[in-house]
Amino acid sequence: MSRVCLLFDVLVVMVFVLIGRSVHDHGIDLSGIASTAWPFALGLLAAWLVVVVLLGRAGTAISDGIIVAVITVAIGMALRTVAGQGIAFAFVLVALGFLGACMLGWRALLRGIHRVRTRTSST
Repeated sequence: MSRVCLLFDVLVVMVFVLIGRSVHDHGIDLSGIASTAWPFALGLLAAWLVVVVLLGRAGTAISDGIIVAVITVAIGMALRTVAGQGIAFAFVLVALGFLGACMLGWRALLRGIHRVRTRTSST
Protein backbone atom coordinates (compact mmCIF):
# COMPACT_ATOMS: atom_id res chain seq x y z
CA MET A 1 0.00 0.00 0.00
CA SER A 2 2.82 2.43 0.81
CA ARG A 3 4.22 2.12 -2.71
CA VAL A 4 0.87 3.05 -4.24
CA CYS A 5 0.56 5.98 -1.84
CA LEU A 6 4.06 7.17 -2.70
CA LEU A 7 3.08 6.95 -6.37
CA PHE A 8 0.07 9.20 -5.69
CA ASP A 9 2.37 11.80 -4.13
CA VAL A 10 4.79 11.55 -7.06
CA LEU A 11 1.87 12.15 -9.41
CA VAL A 12 0.83 15.20 -7.36
CA VAL A 13 4.34 16.65 -7.63
CA MET A 14 4.46 15.99 -11.37
CA VAL A 15 1.05 17.61 -11.94
CA PHE A 16 2.26 20.63 -9.92
CA VAL A 17 5.39 20.87 -12.08
CA LEU A 18 3.51 20.47 -15.36
CA ILE A 19 0.87 23.05 -14.44
CA GLY A 20 3.54 25.50 -13.29
CA ARG A 21 5.63 25.11 -16.44
CA SER A 22 2.54 25.45 -18.61
CA VAL A 23 1.13 28.50 -16.82
CA HIS A 24 4.49 30.28 -16.96
CA ASP A 25 5.08 29.32 -20.61
CA HIS A 26 8.29 27.43 -19.83
CA GLY A 27 7.40 24.55 -22.12
CA ILE A 28 6.75 20.91 -21.46
CA ASP A 29 10.05 19.40 -22.58
CA LEU A 30 11.79 16.61 -20.68
CA SER A 31 14.85 18.61 -19.58
CA GLY A 32 12.71 21.50 -18.37
CA ILE A 33 10.40 19.19 -16.45
CA ALA A 34 13.39 17.45 -14.85
CA SER A 35 14.96 20.81 -13.94
CA THR A 36 11.78 21.96 -12.23
CA ALA A 37 10.85 18.63 -10.65
CA TRP A 38 14.10 17.39 -9.08
CA PRO A 39 14.09 19.65 -5.98
CA PHE A 40 10.53 18.63 -5.13
CA ALA A 41 11.19 14.98 -5.97
CA LEU A 42 14.11 14.92 -3.53
CA GLY A 43 11.99 16.74 -0.96
CA LEU A 44 9.25 14.16 -1.43
CA LEU A 45 11.73 11.31 -1.01
CA ALA A 46 13.05 12.86 2.20
CA ALA A 47 9.50 13.38 3.46
CA TRP A 48 8.57 9.75 2.86
CA LEU A 49 11.75 8.59 4.59
CA VAL A 50 10.78 10.66 7.62
CA VAL A 51 7.22 9.31 7.67
CA VAL A 52 7.96 5.65 6.94
CA VAL A 53 11.43 5.09 8.39
CA LEU A 54 11.69 7.57 11.26
CA LEU A 55 8.05 7.64 12.33
CA GLY A 56 7.17 4.07 11.32
CA ARG A 57 3.92 5.04 9.61
CA ALA A 58 2.27 3.86 6.41
CA GLY A 59 2.02 7.32 4.85
CA THR A 60 -1.74 7.14 4.36
CA ALA A 61 -3.04 9.17 7.32
CA ILE A 62 -4.04 12.81 7.00
CA SER A 63 -1.30 13.71 9.51
CA ASP A 64 1.21 11.88 7.29
CA GLY A 65 0.05 14.03 4.38
CA ILE A 66 0.67 17.20 6.34
CA ILE A 67 4.20 16.06 7.18
CA VAL A 68 4.88 14.99 3.59
CA ALA A 69 3.59 18.23 2.08
CA VAL A 70 5.48 20.52 4.46
CA ILE A 71 8.78 18.64 4.14
CA THR A 72 8.43 18.36 0.35
CA VAL A 73 7.93 22.11 0.00
CA ALA A 74 10.61 23.06 2.55
CA ILE A 75 13.31 20.89 1.03
CA GLY A 76 12.17 21.62 -2.52
CA MET A 77 12.46 25.37 -1.94
CA ALA A 78 15.80 25.02 -0.17
CA LEU A 79 17.20 22.99 -3.07
CA ARG A 80 15.84 25.47 -5.61
CA THR A 81 17.61 28.24 -3.74
CA VAL A 82 20.90 26.34 -3.58
CA ALA A 83 20.62 25.52 -7.30
CA GLY A 84 20.06 29.18 -8.14
CA GLN A 85 16.53 28.59 -9.42
CA GLY A 86 15.12 31.17 -7.05
CA ILE A 87 11.94 31.32 -5.07
CA ALA A 88 9.35 33.94 -4.32
CA PHE A 89 7.10 34.08 -1.28
CA ALA A 90 4.02 33.70 -3.49
CA PHE A 91 5.56 30.59 -5.07
CA VAL A 92 6.11 29.06 -1.64
CA LEU A 93 2.45 29.70 -0.77
CA VAL A 94 1.20 28.30 -4.08
CA ALA A 95 3.39 25.19 -3.73
CA LEU A 96 2.29 24.61 -0.15
CA GLY A 97 -1.36 25.21 -1.07
CA PHE A 98 -1.42 22.97 -4.14
CA LEU A 99 0.76 20.16 -2.82
CA GLY A 100 -0.91 20.30 0.58
CA ALA A 101 -4.43 20.24 -0.82
CA CYS A 102 -3.70 17.40 -3.23
CA MET A 103 -1.62 15.31 -0.82
CA LEU A 104 -4.26 15.69 1.88
CA GLY A 105 -7.07 15.30 -0.63
CA TRP A 106 -6.21 11.84 -1.88
CA ARG A 107 -5.59 10.69 1.70
CA ALA A 108 -9.00 12.02 2.78
CA LEU A 109 -10.60 10.26 -0.18
CA LEU A 110 -8.83 7.02 0.73
CA ARG A 111 -10.01 7.38 4.34
CA GLY A 112 -13.59 7.97 3.18
CA ILE A 113 -13.51 4.91 0.95
CA HIS A 114 -12.14 2.85 3.84
CA ARG A 115 -14.95 4.06 6.13
CA VAL A 116 -17.62 3.20 3.58
CA ARG A 117 -16.16 -0.25 3.02
CA THR A 118 -15.92 -0.84 6.77
CA ARG A 119 -19.56 0.16 7.30
CA THR A 120 -20.71 -1.94 4.36
CA SER A 121 -18.86 -5.05 5.48
CA SER A 122 -20.05 -4.76 9.09
CA THR A 123 -23.75 -4.57 8.18
